[in-house]
Amino acid sequence: MDSSGARGGCVVWLTGLPSAGKSTIAEALEAVLARRGARVQRLDGDEIRTNLSRGLGFSKDDRDEQVRRVGYVARLLERHGVVAISALVSPYREARDAVRASAENFVEVYVKCSLEECIRRDVKGLYRRARGGEIANFTGISDPYEPPLHPEVVVETDRERLDDSVKKILDVLAGKGCVHG
Repeated sequence: MDSSGARGGCVVWLTGLPSAGKSTIAEALEAVLARRGARVQRLDGDEIRTNLSRGLGFSKDDRDEQVRRVGYVARLLERHGVVAISALVSPYREARDAVRASAENFVEVYVKCSLEECIRRDVKGLYRRARGGEIANFTGISDPYEPPLHPEVVVETDRERLDDSVKKILDVLAGKGCVHG
């Protein structure tokens, strides 16, 4: 443990339907940890797709490759004492489980939200376009989402406040020795 508030690296993997609130939670969690002096890095799916994963589509193979790449970066950060917060749909359980198996400290956060609420929140109109057949392989509409079987944390963004969701995650991170409580 160092004086910054961080005890060691870990991988926090937020997964859920598009527009469930993954990025919002990741940003809030990152801000709290940074204020506490922890070494933290957020890996957002949209940002990763425009940089590290440019050229990947949304087929199962491409999505699995996206998860593999982000998982690799998250593990590198973890090894250097950073709390790596990944916010990706990552719809397939097997790909998430592969990241879990390779990380030392892995915290899977299921960002649970009803499909109806995700559609209501969708400011980009992606669900509407997917329902209209303009977008193929869209998770929750034309492609499956496989919820985690045993996540360390479940947050229900259509039922709880953002602060409560972040606190649940912080409590688990403290319990695993990743950060101070």
